[in-house]
Amino acid sequence: MKKFTLLLLMAFYSSSFGQVDLVGGMGIIFINNYSLADYINTNIPSPEKVGTFSSALELYCEADYSLLPNIELGAEIAYTLFSYNTNIAGITNYNISYNHYKPSVLAYYVLSGYGYKLKLGGGLGPRFLYLDEKIIGTESYSASGFGVLLRAQGHTLLSDDLYANIGSTLRYDFPGAPIKGSKKIFNSVLDKEVNINSFSISVNIGVSYFF
Repeated sequence: MKKFTLLLLMAFYSSSFGQVDLVGGMGIIFINNYSLADYINTNIPSPEKVGTFSSALELYCEADYSLLPNIELGAEIAYTLFSYNTNIAGITNYNISYNHYKPSVLAYYVLSGYGYKLKLGGGLGPRFLYLDEKIIGTESYSASGFGVLLRAQGHTLLSDDLYANIGSTLRYDFPGAPIKGSKKIFNSVLDKEVNINSFSISVNIGVSYFF
């Protein structure tokens, strides 16, 4: 009976602090994808090489729920668009691009006061990637896997329940090797298949609504 009473008190206590945060925005992500960079740099005859980190566009939205004053759980979907194109010997254009969808479940430790909220936490989830490569014709591939992230996110009051947010996220994503049927992208120079596993860091800005 005591255990049951304790559980009811905990449920009441957590619900009394219930708050939903809706967060969204965009930013720039810097991606280290050594396998893809090696493939482009060694197989595509162009002076325009891919660096250690490549920049791309990232969009994100998330919803978080306050279980306790300092604990939030949530879910997000982030989207990255990467593209590289160059001219091959003045004869044809080469383009490779991918759309990377990154849903995750999240857990945060929260510090807050009047007009501000700081969230520190992380999460994990599945990863879905769709890649197109065009030399003469276009070949379309897909891959799926998982990823993990660490995040710091700050929110500053604009008016009423509307906040501006800024944050940075570290990610390790492992979608693996893109495939089309039984065909994979192969690095013939290094004699190995290409994967889209990556480490990345992003800086994002957006708006938040707390209710």
